[in-house]
Amino acid sequence: MTFKIFNETLKPSEKEKDVIVNFLHQHLEEYGDEPEDIRKCLDFAIKESPNSMGGFVLILTEDDQIKGITIVNKTGMSGYIPENILVYIAVHNSARGQGVGKKIMKRALELSDGDMALHVEPNNPAKFLYEKLGFENKYLEMRYKKQS
Repeated sequence: MTFKIFNETLKPSEKEKDVIVNFLHQHLEEYGDEPEDIRKCLDFAIKESPNSMGGFVLILTEDDQIKGITIVNKTGMSGYIPENILVYIAVHNSARGQGVGKKIMKRALELSDGDMALHVEPNNPAKFLYEKLGFENKYLEMRYKKQS
């Protein structure tokens, strides 16, 4: 298996961006977002959006087939808020249960400067992997959405 990294220096082509967004949209399934939101996250990670802090996209392939992708964004903070947030991680549905998610997570943690946070729904089976890797459930997240 091989890793490919995109960031503010090593940027993906438009075609590669489409592949990343489509893969995440398809394989995140019920835990995902709309393609336009995934694209915003990707653009933030590679510093192609206003006020971006950067981050990276990590792709794991085997025999030229994508097995998994994660996007990590820098927060621009530290201490009270971790320096990084893992926004998306998805494993191809045919590769689940084969350690692909663990490989991607370990590499993402190695590549990150500072601490990392992520959001996971309580019923997401990946929650157990995150706990095994040392993630702790420190807070209950609450969100307020402004009405337009």
